[in-house]
Amino acid sequence: MPRFLPETDLNGTGYCAAFRFRMAARAVTRLFDAALQECGIRSTQFAILVAVAKKQPIAMHELSEVLFIDQTTLTRSLRLMRREGLVAISERSTMRQRFVTVTPKGEQALAQAVPLWRKIQERFVDGVGPKHWAELREELSDVSKLAALMEHKEETKLSGTKRREHAVHGKT
Repeated sequence: MPRFLPETDLNGTGYCAAFRFRMAARAVTRLFDAALQECGIRSTQFAILVAVAKKQPIAMHELSEVLFIDQTTLTRSLRLMRREGLVAISERSTMRQRFVTVTPKGEQALAQAVPLWRKIQERFVDGVGPKHWAELREELSDVSKLAALMEHKEETKLSGTKRREHAVHGKT
């Protein structure tokens, strides 16, 4: 045990789910970013363009749900993509929603990116093994749903705690 952390038990932290998922995500992202480099977009932009193209016009809140991206991160990414001319974002509608569409420049980038994506996706699936990839894809979907459910339950629990604290301390 390191001297600077004498009372901290770090046993098992190497198995941290968040660390392992982030490590895998960074490695796969770097691989796909390199493959898409010649068309000028990153894998994160590719994912957003695909999601928008499939459902456009799509409300920003719906897009964040589809992509499992928090609103702040999505807004930042979309602003950059709008500046690059890849997407258009509407003014707020009467229901205070903003909608995203792919611009002609975004369509062109997507048209160039899809063949590159197909090539790296095929290489990746071949490397992992098609059967294992199908199973892994399902497991990743299940893990995403579980994490979202757990997050929602934690947020509900925390908001309940805050309500109780406000009631106890006479705050409204």
